[in-house]
Formats: sequence, structure tokens, C-alpha cells
Amino acid sequence: MQKILYVFLLLLCGNAHAALSIFACEPEWAALAQELGGDKVSVYAATSALQDPHHVEARPSLIARARRAQLVVCSGAELEVGWLPVILREAGNPDIAAGKPGNFEAASYVHMLEVPGRLDRAEGDVHAAGNPHIQLDARNYLPIAKALSARLAQLDPANAAFYNSRVQSFSSNWQAALTRWEAQAAPLKGQAVLVQHRAYPYLESWLGLKQVGELEPKPGMEPSAAYLAQVLARLQQQPARMVIRAAYQDGKPSEWIAQRARVNVVALPFSVGGTDGAGDLYGLFDDTIARLLGGLK
Repeated sequence: MQKILYVFLLLLCGNAHAALSIFACEPEWAALAQELGGDKVSVYAATSALQDPHHVEARPSLIARARRAQLVVCSGAELEVGWLPVILREAGNPDIAAGKPGNFEAASYVHMLEVPGRLDRAEGDVHAAGNPHIQLDARNYLPIAKALSARLAQLDPANAAFYNSRVQSFSSNWQAALTRWEAQAAPLKGQAVLVQHRAYPYLESWLGLKQVGELEPKPGMEPSAAYLAQVLARLQQQPARMVIRAAYQDGKPSEWIAQRARVNVVALPFSVGGTDGAGDLYGLFDDTIARLLGGLK
């Protein structure tokens, strides 16, 4: 009897100190959760920066991870609509279902851009809540971090003071980084850019870039040679300084335009891990701004 009681107490103590298990849909939210949670959390990133976050296979390994998770952290705004609902359903974990405290959508805490006036799926990958690529405006991380820290404290009240201290430190450091990034990026303001996919309104809004065209005829649709020729013709009237694409995208359309328009192609990390320089959240924006400035040369 004493042995059974001893084992029970060991298990109880182990659970009391177990790290909060987090399933992050994208690398940026995995990185933010780790920044805020430190050694109190165990974070798993379901995707990498070299994957298209719209199109992910709901693999059994992801379902198994979600089954054990206490918190799911995702962009939301329908970015993961093609795969996350399947994972949540198959995981059978009621604690992380939509609307539960264990389900966190970052898009709920920022001002959304490109919210459509009407929904027409014939227009391509249009999201009802607005463009979901909120991770590219560094300012968005301040309200998201505050909300995520509060959620961590709600799910793990024993460590609430720890999470509060971490978010205060992160917010202070991030604000200082914002000031530095905005000063570095000053030459980008007003610069005209082409984009391969409609993924950059938040980056453009933050840094003052001016988008003059997209290489996809509709969001998510690969461009034909005929369509690229039309884009090239329009550049005669409205030139661009560079073509921007994400690290995970096929670079052929961007290279086709760039060679003929005689502009640079800038491959951005898009998320943590997308390039060697984007190893963490700070590196994501250090590298993004450095690459954009390089595109002006």
C-alpha cells in the first residue's frame, strides 16, 4: 500500500511540473509561444517556413500531436481551413476545439486587412475574415503576445506570474526592435513592388511599400506565360523596383518577370526558419528588411 501511495505521489508531482503542451500551426507562433513560455511550455511546430501554410497534409503524426496538446496556436482567419479542422476532429481532444480556451487564433487580436466586401470562391483563395498573413507586420506581435500570455496563464495558473514577467520583457525588447527596424527600413517607404502571391499587405502597410501588381491572376492560381506577359506590359506604365516571393514558393514566375523587367527578385523568409538568417522572431525581421533593402540595389 505504501509503495502504491509513493508511486501516486511521484506521478502527481511530475504532472504538477509538466510543461504545457502547445501545438503551433506555423513557425512564427511556435517561436512566440516559446518566447513567452520558456521552460514552462513544450512547443511543437506543425509546419515549416518552406511549406505553403494553406496546403498541409493532415498526417497521423500531426493528429497524434494534437491529441496530446493542451493549447493550439494558429493564425486563424481561415489560413488553415484546408487541414486544421481535420486534425482537430480526428484528434478527439475537446480541450482544443474551436471556441475553447485551448484554441488560440492570433488573427482575433489584430486589425485585419483586405476583408472582402463579398465572398466569391471563383476569385481564388479569398478569406472571409481578411488576409491571414498577419505575421509580416512586426507591430502585430505586441497585442498577440499580450493575449497569448494571458491564455497561457489561464491554462496554467500556477505559472501566471512567470508568463506575465516574460511578456513584459518580450514587449519591451520587441518595442526597441521595432524602433530599430523602422529606422533601417526608411528607404523602403513608397517603393513600388510586385508580389508573386497576395501575402504582403501587412508588410506593405508597416513599411510603406507600394504594391503595383501580383504574378498570380487570382490568389493561389499559378500564372500562365500569357498572364505574365500582361503583367510585364503593365510594368511599362507602372514600374516596380523588385519582385517579392516567399521562400517556400517556386521562383520561376518571379525570375521570368525579373529578367525581362530588369529588376531584382527578393525571396523573403516569410516565417521563422525560411532563411538561414531568420532563425528566430527577431531574425525573421532582421533578414526580411535586409533582403528588401538589398532589392533596391
